[in-house]
Amino acid sequence: MNLSNFITHIDPLYVLSGVLVGALVGFTGVGGGSLMTPLLILVFGIHPATAVGTDLLYASATKTAGSAVHGFNGTIDWKVVGLLALGSVPMTALTVLLLYWLGIDSKSTQLIITKVLGFALFLAALALFARKPLMSLYEKRVGELPPRRVAWLTVTTGAVLGVLVTISSVGAGAIGVTALVLLYPKMEARRIVGSDVAHAVPLTLIAGLGHSILGTVNYPMLVSLLVGSLPAIVVSSVAAARASDTTVRVALGVVLLLVCARFWFLH
Repeated sequence: MNLSNFITHIDPLYVLSGVLVGALVGFTGVGGGSLMTPLLILVFGIHPATAVGTDLLYASATKTAGSAVHGFNGTIDWKVVGLLALGSVPMTALTVLLLYWLGIDSKSTQLIITKVLGFALFLAALALFARKPLMSLYEKRVGELPPRRVAWLTVTTGAVLGVLVTISSVGAGAIGVTALVLLYPKMEARRIVGSDVAHAVPLTLIAGLGHSILGTVNYPMLVSLLVGSLPAIVVSSVAAARASDTTVRVALGVVLLLVCARFWFLH
């Protein structure tokens, strides 16, 4: 399908969805995959595999824009990004191969996607609600780890994210940031966010391209989502300082818990 056909097939409802999710991402820095994939499945009735695949390429585009801003501001720790990618890239490739082996349209694959999606949404909600208590408990029980162990745990974190994100498109934001906060307690918050966003670019791109090969990306829908999201992210990012971050995060956490419960009981 050429560009003119893309423009012709732009759907206002998908554009509106992109605006809403993009605005939330701009305000909080999380919520893209956590909301877009469930929205596509539960509201628009999109096949779970197609929703995940489309959202992954959607995320790679939006994260690239965010990564460019963080890179310009010097708020990315490329060593951390490299360690995360060392774990996530091979696990992403292996997970795509697993989905291919299982058969992307099979009932078992659909069940795996919906259940993993529910689990990932629960972890994302937990990361939003309990980040401070988790940090406090971690500091008391674990404390500061040796650099070598931190490096290996960072690679392991990347590997876990590679599996979760490839299957569900959820986890690169809230879960990734929470893990980095625990592993790098002395790192500036903006560098943690910047590093997490930068790592999400290759992760979601590789996973999205894998889904594209499997035929689970709806490109006209992707364009409609981006048409709404990209300007909304820019505008909401500028206005983010005036918003109550805590209120938005709590509201997002409640929504994620409700949605994950829906997926756990989805047959």
